[in-house]
Amino acid sequence: MYMCAHCAVKACYKNEKDKMPPNCPMQDLSKYEGIKELYQDDENSRLFGESCKIEHDGYCQWNRVFETIEFIKRMGYQHIGIVFCVGLQREAAVFDRLLREHGLKTSSLICKNGGFDKNEFGVEDEYKLKGGGYEAACNPIAQAKLMEEEGTDFNVVMGLCVGHDSLFFKYTNTPFTVLVVKDRVLAHNPCAALYGAEGYFKNEGYFKTKFGLPPKTQQK
Repeated sequence: MYMCAHCAVKACYKNEKDKMPPNCPMQDLSKYEGIKELYQDDENSRLFGESCKIEHDGYCQWNRVFETIEFIKRMGYQHIGIVFCVGLQREAAVFDRLLREHGLKTSSLICKNGGFDKNEFGVEDEYKLKGGGYEAACNPIAQAKLMEEEGTDFNVVMGLCVGHDSLFFKYTNTPFTVLVVKDRVLAHNPCAALYGAEGYFKNEGYFKTKFGLPPKTQQK
C-alpha cells in the first residue's frame, strides 16, 4: 500500500534512493518500465516541457489565472473552451474576456446546458435543492461532447460539482486544466478546510459533526 502522503523521507524528491521506505513504489523499478517513453510522445513532451518552464518562470510570482493563460499561449492553443458551473458565470465571463484580450478564440458552456430536469436522471424530488418542481440538472457529459464538437484545442474547468467534474473528465478527449475548484462554504478555497483540520478544529470533532457523525469522544 502506497503511503506517500505520510512519507517523511521523500527520497524521490531528494534523490536519496538508499533511504526509501519499504513500501515505496520505487523499490520496484519495473513498475516504471515504459513510462519515460510515454513522455517522448510529441504532445506529452510539449505539455510536460512547457509546464516545467512555467513553473520556473513564474514560481511564487504568477497567480493561477496568469499561469493558465501563459501556458495556453506557449502551447500555441488558439481555441479555448470554458466549462463552468452556473454559480461561477461571472468569473467565467471575466476569464473569457481575458482570453479574448490575449487574442484567443473562446467557447463557453454552462453546466445546465441541455435543459434536463433532475427527475429525468433518476433524482427524486427529495434530493432537489428546492424539494420539487423543475430543477435543471448539470450536464457534464454534454459539456465534454459539445466542446469536442466545437473543436476546442484546450478546455478550462471552472467549478463543476464533485462527481460532475469526474464525468466531464471521463468523457472529454481534449487536454484540459482546472482553474477553479468549487467550495460553496469556503469561497472556493477547499484547502482552508485542510488548514483548519490542523488548527482550531483539530480536536473539536468539527469535521465529524459537520457531516452528521458523532465526535470522536462519543464513538464506540
